[in-house]
Amino acid sequence: MNGWQVEYLLIGGMNFLLRHQPVLTFDVDLWINDREANRRHCERALESLDAEWGESDSDWGKVARRCSRWLDRQLVFCLTSPSGAIDIFRSVTGLPDWAASRERASRERTASGTPYWGLSDEDMLLCQLALEPPYQKSQRIATLERVLREQNRDGNA
Repeated sequence: MNGWQVEYLLIGGMNFLLRHQPVLTFDVDLWINDREANRRHCERALESLDAEWGESDSDWGKVARRCSRWLDRQLVFCLTSPSGAIDIFRSVTGLPDWAASRERASRERTASGTPYWGLSDEDMLLCQLALEPPYQKSQRIATLERVLREQNRDGNA
């Protein structure tokens, strides 16, 4: 994504894993800036990752074989790639404004040094609280609430 200049935020379990706790996650969740030019950058990045997607099982295949603008078709995409599963979000429940979330995002690096923008703790919590209870991750909510309390206490001391 960085190589193709995609404007994205790392969200979901991988963001939580890299910043807080080593919890098992099966995919990488990316919230992209939903501008047309950025969707085209994202399409090219996913092609370079040899990603596959389909609207149905019979339609499943490499995104490189799709016509341009396929990311315009829906708001959430679950793709596979040789590197693993990738979910692309054009919108995120509980967070109406990508640009505002980007302003609050945290600039981080993976253990191997790859830079990324991770969704802020405040926004991660808002996402969790916006989900219906069966989908909320209570352990993640508790960790985020504790981290935010500690940050507020340390910031107000």
